[in-house]
Amino acid sequence: MPLPGATKGLEIRTRQTIPPNRKGEPAKQDDPVKAPFAGSPIRGAFTVDVEEYFQVGAFERVVRRDAWECYPSRLATGLSVVTDLMDEAGVRATFFVLGWVAERHAPLIRRLAESGHEIACHGWDHRRVFRMNAEEFRADLRRARRAIEDATGERVQGYRAPSFSFDRRTPWAHAVLEEEGFAYSSSIFPGRTDHYGMPGAPRWPYRPLADGRLREFPITTLEVFGHRLPWAGGGYFRLAPYRLYRAGYRRLVAARRPFLFYCHPWEFDPDQPGIEGADLKSRLRHRLNLSRMAARVRRLIGDFPWGRMDEWLESCAIRNKGREDDGW
Repeated sequence: MPLPGATKGLEIRTRQTIPPNRKGEPAKQDDPVKAPFAGSPIRGAFTVDVEEYFQVGAFERVVRRDAWECYPSRLATGLSVVTDLMDEAGVRATFFVLGWVAERHAPLIRRLAESGHEIACHGWDHRRVFRMNAEEFRADLRRARRAIEDATGERVQGYRAPSFSFDRRTPWAHAVLEEEGFAYSSSIFPGRTDHYGMPGAPRWPYRPLADGRLREFPITTLEVFGHRLPWAGGGYFRLAPYRLYRAGYRRLVAARRPFLFYCHPWEFDPDQPGIEGADLKSRLRHRLNLSRMAARVRRLIGDFPWGRMDEWLESCAIRNKGREDDGW
């Protein structure tokens, strides 16, 4: 059963006005920020977690999964903005898609794949992995992957856990991914926040299984006075001044460290409906600077080189666990 409003969203591509950059033109290819990447496989992995505004973890206590069908879909609205920004810059990205979304919006997901973007898996219905056991996780993976591959006709190789929910409670998760034939994961935040984190985990891409081929690309962090700060997108990107965020990425470029960025379609949709019953903190976090997101991302895409996560991982040698800091 399609979401209310979903059919219209698929037939008519809802568009928003994307603010021009400061000079009204794309970034020049000889931008000094990009110079350290010349002749190097090191570049940023641009990723999008494809979920509806009512499916975010902050609202899971007030929006029941069995009520999702009652909310109007806004997916096409946000996706049109972010894909227009990428088309403008000639960037191709990795889209981590919920199986629930792929089943209901197959034409949208198929168009993303046909446009050259990688389509990867974000689980079935945004259930956090540490709330499952190994076999429940396996069933979730299979159900989601089947829906996504039915939509695109292409094999899914990548996975990102909802809310970066791989941690000390899920020691079996990488092994299940390897057994199910996934090539990589991007599911660990190697620090601590109030919602997720795995302090002490490697900061850079590595192989989490001693004899395995699976690769993990952790969420990018900066170390400041001994603390690991999230530096990969989401609400932190919308909160911090853009120049500060750019300075952090420049620091990673100068150190020749790999980095990623993630965002969601709903972050490009300031006109989305509010969620009744959500607490004030969650509502403020969710809606913070949504009207500025498109302009900020345009600048980010112009300031740094970006690509798909699968292509990035294929171009680089990935070290074994415990050697991730050994000279990138």
